[in-house]
Amino acid sequence: MPRGSEASAVSLPQTERGPLASLRRRLVVALGLIVFVATVAYADRGGYRDSAGNAVNLIDAFYYATVSITTTGYGDVIPITDRSRLLTTILITPARILFLILLVGTTLEVLAETSRTAIRERAWRRKLRDHIIVCGYGTKGRSAIDVLLGKGHQRSEIVVIDATAERVAEATQAGFAAVHGDSTRTAILVEAAVGAASAIIVATDRDDAAVLTTLTAREHNARAEIIAAVREDENRHLLRQSGANSVITSSEAAGLLLGFAAFAPRVVEVLEDLLSVGTGLDLVERAVPQESIGRPLSMVGVDAPVLAVVRAEQLLRFDSPELQTLKAGDLWLCLCSNPDPLN
Repeated sequence: MPRGSEASAVSLPQTERGPLASLRRRLVVALGLIVFVATVAYADRGGYRDSAGNAVNLIDAFYYATVSITTTGYGDVIPITDRSRLLTTILITPARILFLILLVGTTLEVLAETSRTAIRERAWRRKLRDHIIVCGYGTKGRSAIDVLLGKGHQRSEIVVIDATAERVAEATQAGFAAVHGDSTRTAILVEAAVGAASAIIVATDRDDAAVLTTLTAREHNARAEIIAAVREDENRHLLRQSGANSVITSSEAAGLLLGFAAFAPRVVEVLEDLLSVGTGLDLVERAVPQESIGRPLSMVGVDAPVLAVVRAEQLLRFDSPELQTLKAGDLWLCLCSNPDPLN
């Protein structure tokens, strides 16, 4: 997206007091100064007169405070005694100076906010490498992020893309950098630094959006791991052809759980336990120890059940004949308690 052609779609989490909060605080201080000056003038109202020589009432005191502290100074309410002039010198004049400082400081802060935001965004982009992009901050996207956080990823490593302003605000409030826009658009993916991402999770609400997002992301990043969710199984092959490494059929997975629950509800409890991060059971990858290489899986002693072995990007079940000989580079998929005692 060309800089300067339109406003940036990136929203970064706030790490300090926001400009609106700062403006509110300064407004309260400014009003407090007006009340302070009015109180001083009213408490010593015998030493003040208006231009007609009349005594000063409460309304006159606030009027005097307003025109005095803003340095308007019409001169129609003035101190007439030495005591009142002294109070004006040592109390009201410093309040007037402080009010001007607040006014100038607020103006400069508002003018500098755009520049400060641009500087923060440039600094964020310089550090954005090997991050994870999550396209869609709905139920699927948030659940995926929960798993990432449970596996040790930092919030600064995750960038959210969503077309809904409310979801972008939620993501920013949760501490994630977020891009407001349609993830099927090249410009939006570029805003999220798609070319430097290590993984892209496509959790959009529609299958057609998932396919186009995957296709566009793969075009700009040939090495990233792309994991996509699809609602209908008939669209799975489209995502594969578009460049997705893994495709999850969300409706089919929910249907399988419903089917299991009909006759084996405890199976569903175990599966839900496996899907929960940070507690209960978990599936972990472990490198095959050196002493186990060359031996059959059935003859290897392990402290956790091995459900499968990953060999050269291929998943082999624990009963596969190919596992009569474990090889260097193999990975065990183990079922263990969470946290993994070996990690």
